Amino acid sequence: MNGIWGQFVGNLAFVGLAISVWAHISIWFQRLFAGHKKILLGLMAGGAAIGSMALAVALSPGVYVDLRFAPLALAGMFGGPVAAGVAASLAAIFRMTIGGVAAVDGLLAIVVMAGVGLTAHSFVKKNSPSLLHIVLLAAAVGCVVIVLGAALPTLSKVQARAAAGLPTAAMNCAATMVCGLIILKTRHLELDRRILETAFSQSPDYLYVKDRDSRFITVNENMSRLYRFRSTADMLGLSDFDLNPRRLAEELYHSEQEVMRTGVPLIDSLEHIEGRDLLASKVPLRDKEGRVIGLAGVTRDITERSALERELRDSKTLLSHAMAGMSDGFAMFDKEGYLLFCNEQYRNAFPLSGDARVVGAHISDILRRVAETRERLDIDHEAVEDWIAAAGATLHINKDEEIQLHSGDWRSIRTRLAAGGTAMVVVSDITAMKKAEIALRTSAERLRNLAETDGLTGIVNRRAFDEAFLREAQKCARNDAPLSLLMIDIDRFKAYNDTYGHPAGDQCLRLVSKCLLQSAKRPVDIVARYGGEEFVVLLPETSEKGAVVVAEQFARLLEKEQIAHSQSEFERVTASIGISCAVGQALQAEPSRLLSMADAALYDAKMQGRNRILVHALDAEAAAVKQAV
Repeated sequence: MNGIWGQFVGNLAFVGLAISVWAHISIWFQRLFAGHKKILLGLMAGGAAIGSMALAVALSPGVYVDLRFAPLALAGMFGGPVAAGVAASLAAIFRMTIGGVAAVDGLLAIVVMAGVGLTAHSFVKKNSPSLLHIVLLAAAVGCVVIVLGAALPTLSKVQARAAAGLPTAAMNCAATMVCGLIILKTRHLELDRRILETAFSQSPDYLYVKDRDSRFITVNENMSRLYRFRSTADMLGLSDFDLNPRRLAEELYHSEQEVMRTGVPLIDSLEHIEGRDLLASKVPLRDKEGRVIGLAGVTRDITERSALERELRDSKTLLSHAMAGMSDGFAMFDKEGYLLFCNEQYRNAFPLSGDARVVGAHISDILRRVAETRERLDIDHEAVEDWIAAAGATLHINKDEEIQLHSGDWRSIRTRLAAGGTAMVVVSDITAMKKAEIALRTSAERLRNLAETDGLTGIVNRRAFDEAFLREAQKCARNDAPLSLLMIDIDRFKAYNDTYGHPAGDQCLRLVSKCLLQSAKRPVDIVARYGGEEFVVLLPETSEKGAVVVAEQFARLLEKEQIAHSQSEFERVTASIGISCAVGQALQAEPSRLLSMADAALYDAKMQGRNRILVHALDAEAAAVKQAV
């Protein structure tokens, strides 16, 4: 029995892996497979069933038990007739192919289990499947497996229920639970992603994300329309220098670089672009290590409102005409706090207290009505009169505030004093902007989660290094500055792992990473895990001599750690280091040769005895060798 359980556990791992592959594919390529997800689910479920049958437990010649029923039932419940039909067809064809005395019973079992999934689908199609539905389906699958073991002729003859009934039922039930939870989680992630994309693309404001060099990573449709591009994809990779006059582009670039350098957000900065007045807020984006990796911005077009405010200062008569057609609410209070004028937009902005906002009403009466209806969330209901007095006292002070209503909507209230002590109040509905801010925070969180760092050592991984290498190579080539590269390999690391075990090997990799980070201290230096026990250090604007200094510092720090290594000729963990350096035209023409030369230097260092530093210049065939400290 222990053997059967063990085989089923392996079978369960395969089925779970297959469904996990489907989950990743459906998320990564959701646009490519739009409209075909049920077929894709059916194909993957059928494939999982086939793989399970290939790993089946043989009770007797031609009689097999496996976990094919879990993916078949789940395909029916989540994908309906299309997915169930595709999955059952694939499983049935494979079962007929392998044949055996129980082939007919196997086909019947496949049809029955697909029917169980479709029955579950009919119960949940009006509602989204939930954890309870998965639990009930798993229980149904287990029960049906037991019934089939007793009812099907061939299985009953070989006493399948007695021989493997409990393991088969239990593991099919477990497989249904595991795979069902994977599919359920995938659906939730897809929904969250669609909501985020919809909020980002349909926001009335200008939304964008830029990289560390102030180049656009993503923009919404409003941004592409602002700069007259046909699609958002046309703007990706561009910067303000490609879109605006140089003087304006330099101003925007330096302000954004200051935000990313200091980490201090830029809130409500006035910008004039394409003849429009824009109110921009920009926040730095950070990775898991807290490093700034880019910038997210939301910009509101306030051109119309700015024009209206200028007209309001010129003439009260013109104000009255303008108020009728403006989108914001507007009100005027005299110096005593009585309402002199307001438009319908002002009343509609506060639906619960709008009836109190009439000409002649005092600010304290309006605020009392607000408190009675609990319209605002910032009210201290334990001291209402104190709150009314404090809020009324600030009416005649120039201020900008944002408040949230009980309904969840947001309002921006801008108060400005005019001649004679009159207070003008402009109320804007900023709910969309707040939602956009939430969407940006969510996007920033996803960007942090996608930060390309190595999970074991916490340093930059291979993918992020490749991108940084190309970027720094181009920058150094433009500036005619040197770019140096260290390629480091831990000597005899496989023997270290074999001798001390993988946990010790992991700790060794962490210590090596720490020594490298302590050696390459500048913010522009990049330390990355290149693969396995191999590391790279990218040193922008660093000469060959400077790179050697960093390599020697690392060798000293590693020696100081005194990591014992009985299988090494040095009795401790050491590293071989290959260095290459390029500048100017050589770097611009073939940046990839910097990698190949460093790799060649590393190879020669290992061939010449390990635990040494070897330098290969990009434009030289000879190498300078130096024994590590």
